Amino acid sequence: MKELTIEATPENVDTVIEFVDEQLEAYGCGMRAQMAIDVAVDELFANIAHYAYNPDTGYATVRVDVLKDPLSVEITFIDHGKQYDPLAKEDPDTTLALEDRPIGGMGIFIVKKSMDEITYEYKDGKNILTIKKNI
Repeated sequence: MKELTIEATPENVDTVIEFVDEQLEAYGCGMRAQMAIDVAVDELFANIAHYAYNPDTGYATVRVDVLKDPLSVEITFIDHGKQYDPLAKEDPDTTLALEDRPIGGMGIFIVKKSMDEITYEYKDGKNILTIKKNI
């Protein structure tokens, strides 16, 4: 398991993606899976950066754990920001025209659809969100 603790700011999204990609490349992750994981990491870390500590800033920890059977990656995001379960929000109605949809919720919807597993818990004052993707 590799871990990165970094200030949760929008400017650090690319650094977090690079950190995750280093782990994926070490295990020969296919480009399709890596792209899906990158989109999810971008969305989830950006949400922490924009909302967890707003209007202040704080730190987030990103853990990457590669599992062997089946070959998969678990990425865990941990922050001490405001308690928020993104999985509790109802999925957007994608049958509505864009102009009829309320703003928000599409990013986490995409993460839910592209990952094999996603879990959230709030424990000891920390938001802990884990995504899993078979690679």
